[in-house]
Amino acid sequence: MHGAMPATRAIKNAAQADHPGGTAIHATTLLLLALVAFAAGAQNALAGGGSFLTLPALILSGLDPRSANITSTVALFPGQVTTSWAGRRHVAGAGDLSFRALFAVSLLGGVLGALLLLATPADFFARLVPWLVLFATAVFAWGSFRRAPSRPRHLGPLAGGGMQFLIAIYGGYFGGGIGFLMLAALTAAGLTVRAAGATKNALAAVMNAAAVAIFMFSPDVAWARAGVVALAAIAGGALGAYLLVRVNEKMLRLGIVAIGIALTIGLFLRAP
Repeated sequence: MHGAMPATRAIKNAAQADHPGGTAIHATTLLLLALVAFAAGAQNALAGGGSFLTLPALILSGLDPRSANITSTVALFPGQVTTSWAGRRHVAGAGDLSFRALFAVSLLGGVLGALLLLATPADFFARLVPWLVLFATAVFAWGSFRRAPSRPRHLGPLAGGGMQFLIAIYGGYFGGGIGFLMLAALTAAGLTVRAAGATKNALAAVMNAAAVAIFMFSPDVAWARAGVVALAAIAGGALGAYLLVRVNEKMLRLGIVAIGIALTIGLFLRAP
């Protein structure tokens, strides 16, 4: 009984210190966030699209959309690192673009995207986020269900590097659907699907590392929420890796597209 008191008090203190505006968050809300983040971590490992779960959950927990987006980016970053590390043997450059060049382009783009997000007023971002989610949902659906061309056209180094730079800016700013955007760009630049999958995981971690390094100093990060989401997402990712060959991936992707459509409608209805 007495041993449980310090843990309870710690959760309560973390909840009170969490919100960027200083508003307390109930421990029950943190528990619900953990459950959603666990599912998001598993979803990321299985088919991608975990932020479609964490973003609305953080908004419903009381954060404004910009703060929720920043907190979600920070929270999901550790899971991205573990995923990219697991596939590091398959990371490669694309055509005449070395991995070092892709790394540098992704790092710079991630920094610019994060700075753009911090420069965006919260009320403007609240009006913008439904369109961003709509775009991310469309990209996710396109990447999940499109037919690959029988004779893909390969991009040159300038076009491939420029495309990766633009994707990295978008990734640092919002990030929904970047996996499919990068997969399309990297395969168009000459990588096999397997190598492109590992490389896009590594580059996603790079661009988000740049964004997280900037967001660490932002008052918009809700740290208790971020910590809960990060730990639960890592645990969910471990389960997702176990289930990877045991579930129907197409049904998972359909489910994420349905969530994205519902989230888009809900955000448009709630938009100021």
